[in-house]
Amino acid sequence: MIDVSVVEATLDAALRTGGEFAEVFVEDKRASSAYLDDGKVEELTSGRDRGAGIRVVVGETTGFAHTADLSEAGLRAAAEAAAAAARSGGAGTTVAALDRRDTDRGYAIGTYPADVPKGTKVELLTRADDAARTQGAAITQVSASYADSRRRILVANSDGLLAGDDTVRTLFSVSCVATGDTGMQTGRESVGYTVGFELFDQHDVAELARRAADRALTKLAARPAPSGELPVVIGPGGGGVLFHEACGHGLEADLVAKGASVFRGRVGDQVASPLVTLVDDGTMAKEWGNIGIDDEGHPAARNVLIQDGVL
Repeated sequence: MIDVSVVEATLDAALRTGGEFAEVFVEDKRASSAYLDDGKVEELTSGRDRGAGIRVVVGETTGFAHTADLSEAGLRAAAEAAAAAARSGGAGTTVAALDRRDTDRGYAIGTYPADVPKGTKVELLTRADDAARTQGAAITQVSASYADSRRRILVANSDGLLAGDDTVRTLFSVSCVATGDTGMQTGRESVGYTVGFELFDQHDVAELARRAADRALTKLAARPAPSGELPVVIGPGGGGVLFHEACGHGLEADLVAKGASVFRGRVGDQVASPLVTLVDDGTMAKEWGNIGIDDEGHPAARNVLIQDGVL
């Protein structure tokens, strides 16, 4: 993405005027998407986000600057701006020689989505629409969406870290509405992984659409759920989002460090039912949350946050 010598020069510029620690984060993300509703393609988009953020720390003060200019001059200007924002005087430190850390996901991308014609992606949407409607006349509305992205990042800091990652994600979803005497019900199915267009070699969008339609039809004929206190079984997917919103933000290090988390100082305490174990794992190959490194350059790991209810 950027020559190592340019990264080293950028860090040097950030530290030269008093910075104690500096970090460069570079991102280049390309994405495309398509959306079909009731047999018509309503959206077909593609875009690119590219730029760098530079962080400089002086004592308790952090300065930050960002730029879309990834030339050596552009990065140097951003580094000097970040240093000026953080500076409190004193001589700067010197950046260590950068030590490259390559990431290995253990699998290769079969077909990069950017190499696939837009027409081929639209064909997936129309195939899903046709399949859903074959499930019965009660299916009155079908929508389908496709999305892919490729995100490349580079992270370097004045401690000598230099790491990069390249993540490809592909997603497809179908939503169906069934209408009958009891009203309207929806069914939705989706599939998404950190893989390329080969996703559709293993997953048939027509079958996905039929499952979404069948889900809507089943709900249309379903009895109302009983009221009262009942056991709840939380499944994967959306269940993970539930836990994230309930307590995940409070477990983020920056909030803990600022004293803005209810979990601060509670390591070793019982904070949940003994039935609850919460794991943050970025190493699960090909899963949607799989990463090689985090945005500070640290390799993905399996982190147990809550074990048997204990933080």
